Amino acid sequence: MPPENIALFKAIVESYDNLATLRTEDPNRHHLKLYFTEESANELRELLASLGPHFSLRIVQERYG
Repeated sequence: MPPENIALFKAIVESYDNLATLRTEDPNRHHLKLYFTEESANELRELLASLGPHFSLRIVQERYG
């Protein structure tokens, strides 16, 4: 994701109470990591799908716990 989009993406994701928390996993490569519970996974997937046209998103790995 281009670095200029990270703050906006973080604000959108974290505006949903208790949905997910976003951290920069690799700042040099602009890799982000979302922390979320299994219970919020479907809602988060829907949000990410809706944001797809606006941000360059790719799910690398999904795991819980």
